[in-house]
Amino acid sequence: MSKILIVEDEPAMQLGLKDNLEFEGYTVEMASEGDSGLEKIISNGFDLVLLDVMLPNMSGFDVCKNARAKGVSTPIILLTARGEEIDKVLGLELGADDYVTKPFSVRELLARIKAILRRSEGQGSNKDTGNISIGRLTVDFLSYVAVENNSEVKLSHKEFEILHYLLDHSNQVVSRYDLLENIWGYDEQPTTRTVDNFIVRLRQKIETNPNAPKIILTVHGTGYKLLI
Repeated sequence: MSKILIVEDEPAMQLGLKDNLEFEGYTVEMASEGDSGLEKIISNGFDLVLLDVMLPNMSGFDVCKNARAKGVSTPIILLTARGEEIDKVLGLELGADDYVTKPFSVRELLARIKAILRRSEGQGSNKDTGNISIGRLTVDFLSYVAVENNSEVKLSHKEFEILHYLLDHSNQVVSRYDLLENIWGYDEQPTTRTVDNFIVRLRQKIETNPNAPKIILTVHGTGYKLLI
């Protein structure tokens, strides 16, 4: 069963999440501060992280940002009492995979956890085996590794998912709403601007000239097309 890390400083919330996740059969570890949570994320092989935004020593946003900067692609769900769209957009742009606002339904949280783990574990397709050349990168979607000239290029988990979806629909037009529905996959979705920002970052890693893309093309008024 999957191993989940809870980074949360409220004891009652910690205990409630731990009890519910263990009841579902997950293995659970916990951290109460941002810096200790980051150490665990980097040093341990978790399948998913539940990360509170308001933490002692280091905010959840900074934990997420630093984890992604170190190449950690583990899915991260942010937990926070904030509900403003700007906070959601910031969290997702820093590399989080989902965002749940307190108070939340445990049933809803469990559904989102299962959906993310299912997507992470079910990346298999006829384009998954071996190394796939996409622009400047050679990408292995089984091991979540991207390489350019024998040097690893850091992609977030969400960037891998978006690229994988575009690859599965290569040479087809994929709308921003297709990406929102199939990558984020829940009702309270981020804005299309978030999708655009992820595409900008992918182009910077894939395209020879990101300002004149040849691999991930914009289809104006609709979305994007990956040319392979």
